[in-house]
Amino acid sequence: MTLRTSLNDFKRNRDHDRRFPGELRSTAGMFSGFADRLVYVDGDGSLRDYSYPLCGLSGIDQSRFGVETDDVRWFDDGGEQRYRGETGVVETVHEQPGWSIAQYDCTFGRAHVTRFELRGDAPPNPTLRAFVGFAPDGREGRTSLLVHDDAVEAYHRDEHDYVGVSTGIEAVHGQIPERFDELVAEGPVEFPRETTQDRYEDAVLTGGAVVTAPFDDHAVTLVTLVTDISETTRGDALSEVAALASSHDSVGTLCAASEGCRPWSVPESTPHRESIVDDLRVVSLLSASNGARMAGPDFDPFFVTSGGYGYTWFRDDAEIAGFLLSGDQLLGLGLADWHERSAALYCRTQLPDGSWPHRVWPGDETLAPGWANARIESGSDTDYQADQTGSVLGFLATFLRAGSPDDPGRIETAIARGIESLDETLVDDGLPIDCQNAWENMQGRFTHTAATFLHAYAAVARAPVNEPLRNHAREQARAVHDGLDALWTGDYYALRGHDGELDERLDSGTLALVGALREYAALVALPERTLDRLDTHVRTTLDGLERETDAIRGLVRFEGDEWRRNSQADEKVWTVSTAWGANAAAQLGSLLDNRDEDVRAATAYARSRDLLAEILPGGSLVQPSGYLSEQLYDDGTPDCATPLGWPHALRLATVAHLSSIGELRAEEAAGATE
Repeated sequence: MTLRTSLNDFKRNRDHDRRFPGELRSTAGMFSGFADRLVYVDGDGSLRDYSYPLCGLSGIDQSRFGVETDDVRWFDDGGEQRYRGETGVVETVHEQPGWSIAQYDCTFGRAHVTRFELRGDAPPNPTLRAFVGFAPDGREGRTSLLVHDDAVEAYHRDEHDYVGVSTGIEAVHGQIPERFDELVAEGPVEFPRETTQDRYEDAVLTGGAVVTAPFDDHAVTLVTLVTDISETTRGDALSEVAALASSHDSVGTLCAASEGCRPWSVPESTPHRESIVDDLRVVSLLSASNGARMAGPDFDPFFVTSGGYGYTWFRDDAEIAGFLLSGDQLLGLGLADWHERSAALYCRTQLPDGSWPHRVWPGDETLAPGWANARIESGSDTDYQADQTGSVLGFLATFLRAGSPDDPGRIETAIARGIESLDETLVDDGLPIDCQNAWENMQGRFTHTAATFLHAYAAVARAPVNEPLRNHAREQARAVHDGLDALWTGDYYALRGHDGELDERLDSGTLALVGALREYAALVALPERTLDRLDTHVRTTLDGLERETDAIRGLVRFEGDEWRRNSQADEKVWTVSTAWGANAAAQLGSLLDNRDEDVRAATAYARSRDLLAEILPGGSLVQPSGYLSEQLYDDGTPDCATPLGWPHALRLATVAHLSSIGELRAEEAAGATE
């Protein structure tokens, strides 16, 4: 996303009450991507790259497609969109009077293939008009075009991007970017456009061009390729573009190639199979080739209203890894390589003090922009998110115990160093230090952070590590368990302790206590008081945070949450909070079941299924694409990162858990696949 693109969006949406101007939203379309590149196909068929976090290449900044017959019919209206089966091929149908254009998009590595096929009684001799604006090296100036026989190359310095077609290019028209007076004007600039050239080089010193190409037998294939000139020569790039354009001459070839890239499989008998497929597809889309995952597509790279999303947070990543591990063990999804890559990533990126940094770039694991790096700089620990280290250790210890790691010794070493870091940030009262919270908007001593510490210590105490480390972790888990008393309000666990007082707002992050205490219960018998408090806490939190409107039902993040409300008076519903509620209720049911608490367990399972229904296909929080957006307005308008990986992993784990214990009703599972 360039500044010009952001300014145009700002001008279009400055008065919108459900959009934040200047962002590059991904709430209305679908993604295709594998390992190195992530391409968004909007409802109108236009393409945009969200690839920079994965490969360091910017690719397509803006685009627009149309068919020229007697005039140019641009695909500006949203078409019907879906995935072709379980592949990564996105199908978009553009309806015309008496005929239509079917568009098929699929990404392979750093290449993206778009196939256009005419259906019905199309006019004779149609021509494809394709406007593609690249931003090589993230630049919107000092770029240039090279026109080859069947491809156009846009470049700045390192990044060289290509667009080619299967039927040969009839014409190329460089697009002059906005002039300075247009940038400061009131209205946006629409592309493609006709402009008077002040200088002959203007139409060449640009990253955007309109390509005109004929249809052959009612079809044409367009290919874009993003490259680094130090890795891919011009000749090799042009050959790859030509090969892809000629070889993908049908939807079948696209689907077959996409099947070959799919790194997972879902048994046919899997309950809610459609949602599991969607969850794995989303996690795969957001993953770099090394296994690191960005939180979501980066719709706000200029930090207009957020701190950006195209990074790997070790909290989010490790939570996703843990939920995938538990789901895989129960459903047999074939994700062994995913778990191994996650463990290796955490071992590589651990800091010398045993903690993990705030966030890194997923593609190369280098330190990313952030505001919680106190363990790297000489700042206060209040600018450190200690729960991240707890989440990573919880996954590593569980993988060491329940998985089949290639190098268990390396993982044990990382765990030992990580436990030292946790110990340094645990106060004598059994609670973590003052630090930043999981939502990254407060400081204090949080119940959620304590839950991640308890989970990590308990998981290490169960892991096949050396006995002194196991014993130490067990004692630390007991200390955190006892320390939770200080956060008990009398009815539920508080959001945090701050300045000697309890912040008694309800917080969905505190639902992490259920998984943590379930892990601890595998070591010791939980006191009845602890179990009673947990049951009361979960019921109180779910009741207090639930919001239902005419359009949606789910949980808000925490009481008094003011972030990204826009014109809405109250807190927004979050999918990760709703999924967390469903998962916590399911795990609570199992804890109660183990105590022969049949009535309370049944109530917890029913609450889990109730919340889960809102995030399963057809639920009020699920987009037509199958994606879970981070947040939704009360009228159902999705907002923020779409899709967000964390709730998808939570959903998968919850379905797996309920299914494994027979608490996923057969009629519900059948209904979700109809």
